[in-house]
Amino acid sequence: MKTSIKRRVAFTFMGLMIAALLAIGIINQVFSGDFYLREKQRKLKKSWEMFNEEIIFIDDDADDEDGDADNPDQDSSGSNHHFHDEIKAEEVEDDDPDTDEDDSMPVISEDLEHFCQVNALTYAVVDYNLNFRLTNAKDGYSMASRLFGNIFNIEGDNTKVLAKTDYYNIIKIHDSFQNMDYLELWGTLDCGDYFIALTPLESISVAARLSVRFYMYIGLIVTLVSAVFVWILTRRLVKPLQELTDLSQRMANLDFNAHYESGGEDEIGVLGENFNTMSYRLEQTISELKSANLKLQQDIDEKTKIDQMRREFLGNVSHELKTPIALIQGYAEGLKDIADDPESREFYCDVIIDESAKMNEMVKQLLTLNQLESGAEELQMQRFDLTALIRGVIASMQIMIEQNQADVHFDVTEPIPVWADEFRIEEVVTNYLSNAIHHLDGDRRIEITCTRSTAAPNTGSSVVSGTPGSSTAAGTEDSGTQKEIVTVSVFNRGKPIPEEDIGRIWEKFYKVDKAHTRAYGGSGIGLSIVKAIMDQHGQTCSAENRADGVVFSFTLEC
Repeated sequence: MKTSIKRRVAFTFMGLMIAALLAIGIINQVFSGDFYLREKQRKLKKSWEMFNEEIIFIDDDADDEDGDADNPDQDSSGSNHHFHDEIKAEEVEDDDPDTDEDDSMPVISEDLEHFCQVNALTYAVVDYNLNFRLTNAKDGYSMASRLFGNIFNIEGDNTKVLAKTDYYNIIKIHDSFQNMDYLELWGTLDCGDYFIALTPLESISVAARLSVRFYMYIGLIVTLVSAVFVWILTRRLVKPLQELTDLSQRMANLDFNAHYESGGEDEIGVLGENFNTMSYRLEQTISELKSANLKLQQDIDEKTKIDQMRREFLGNVSHELKTPIALIQGYAEGLKDIADDPESREFYCDVIIDESAKMNEMVKQLLTLNQLESGAEELQMQRFDLTALIRGVIASMQIMIEQNQADVHFDVTEPIPVWADEFRIEEVVTNYLSNAIHHLDGDRRIEITCTRSTAAPNTGSSVVSGTPGSSTAAGTEDSGTQKEIVTVSVFNRGKPIPEEDIGRIWEKFYKVDKAHTRAYGGSGIGLSIVKAIMDQHGQTCSAENRADGVVFSFTLEC
């Protein structure tokens, strides 16, 4: 991934915060001085208003205490002289000569005192004789002298008037003695007394610089903390997008097992649910397409197989019928020339009859095999005694056994009840025994055995091979319970089947030794019929080479 939304969002936010802090810092540095100056002017105005109300209240209290007594010394200033006389009277009445002058001053309210302390205001209330009545300065007379200088404009060159009303002036003045700038408000109160309040401008500039520095420190800390929170927040916001990205990549690779799991009811959550729906529908559609393609491929393969089987069948049938038809034709034509030779005529007729019988047998076998493979003929399942069936087959083939000098051994005496189509199983036993008789060698011994065992039911169609234990067949039951089976084996002494042929002996018309098979009238269809019968029963059939012969087997359910 070339870029990350998480990084872009985080860096953009941090950049905006830093730019905002820098802009605010520059604005603060440029305009904070004027702002503080205006703010101090407002505080000075506020102090004048508060003192104006406070002094009137104090004077009213003093008037209430004196009642309606006349004062010959009172002039147009009225209460100012009265309040001043009260202060002098209190000083005279004080028994302690060492008491400070400040102890005789009226006391202002705590709110007003707190306001002056918080805003670094030094104030003084002075009567018309420039005697101070209230002050928080260490040297009240210095405040009176400053007021006197302002009244008579003694420091005119060092003074700049910032605001002027009918009651007060606000000035910026430079103190030559202290080499400091002050912001002062001086004027008169409603009671007639003079009022002066000042604050050093140096404290304003220092406060502004400290404020900017403090602001920058706090801004840096806030930026760092915010950056951490923004990184975490963007990580949470981007996580669903990353999940959707991975999901889309997996879907692009046709992996539909991935699903959006972060959830949520916002737009990203809805998008994730749409992805899940799309993934499910695509998986379903592709699955249907694959099933359709597989079925189409199976149909094509089946058609190809059927065509191949048809061609092979026609070729095999033509080949198998060509020889007997040629013999019948030849011997039938020969009958015309030997009409006067009864012995030859009888021999020719016997050959024709024999070849016709072989052709008839082959046609019947082909019909049987076709019925079995197509499923046109259903099995007649019944319970019968397998031992009795095998002994019946041996008895019916006794003439063939004697003609071929075979030594057949079947030592089973107890009944073995099995479930199968008795007629078809008799056909299988007959085919096995017939093959064994025709391929005898050595002591010409044939052994038939029945072995019981327990096995789970098979599933799937039978696939017969020539190696022992390799052939499997489809079970007719779907349950997983075990069942008892019996394995019937027919062993004959003789030559083994070549390994390259043992897997193909179940194919139609396949012959290992074509000359030998033709000699005893075999068509190569018998074992194909056996396989079809066992497939229809859902059982197995197999062939296995032994050191001294070959054994053919099949299984049945007990």
